[in-house]
Amino acid sequence: MTKTKTASFQRRLAIALAAGGLLAAASLPGCVPLVVGGAAAVGVGMVATDRRSSGAQLDDQGIELRGAARIREIANDNMNVTVTSYNRQVLLTGTVGSEPDKRRAEEVLQRTDNVRSVVNELRVAPTIGFQQRSTDTLIVGKVKASLLDAKDIFANSFKVVAENGTIFLMGLATRRETDRATEVTRGISGVQRVVRVVEIVSEAELAGQPRQGGTGPAPSSSPGSGSVPLPPMEPLPPPPGGGATATPVR
Repeated sequence: MTKTKTASFQRRLAIALAAGGLLAAASLPGCVPLVVGGAAAVGVGMVATDRRSSGAQLDDQGIELRGAARIREIANDNMNVTVTSYNRQVLLTGTVGSEPDKRRAEEVLQRTDNVRSVVNELRVAPTIGFQQRSTDTLIVGKVKASLLDAKDIFANSFKVVAENGTIFLMGLATRRETDRATEVTRGISGVQRVVRVVEIVSEAELAGQPRQGGTGPAPSSSPGSGSVPLPPMEPLPPPPGGGATATPVR
């Protein structure tokens, strides 16, 4: 990588890390064990470049805030939950102390206004520590910077969430973009698993929408030694009633 490209990547990484800094801060002593997945980070510029309608973006902010409040009402010392909404689809990540807690968290989000569906990726496990959360924040920054640097991905199509080395890609994207973003993500150091929570749309549906690319070279299509193994991805059938499909990549 040339000096210019390295500097460009470092600038993008710094911006991405600044945007995600609240995630690590949320695990500091005295903080409420719940994270809102980006409601405070949406700016005016994002409205113009996001594939979601402005109404959906506002709804997502409201869903995250209301969802966080509802989770807080049922929270106990063993619950550490992140609520992320994209195009009115909710992703739950984090840890809980029991299966009943996991189900209860999903139920309260399903009753939240404007929520279309809930993808429950909560784990029944001990809460992860500050060091792992800091690592997750760094990985998110690297993923965002790499997506921005890719020439053939509309980076704002995806929202990136990390939990204990697992990267969740949320968004509105074509099948090609989803596969490409997954390929980029699984090559990032520290990524152990990629889960796609993406609404697949056709190229025709995106006709006339602005595209965004990066300035860096597209990574090689051959998986490197540090890549997360990726089996062939089967077609994503729409779930009953429509909505996002969670696809684990192990």
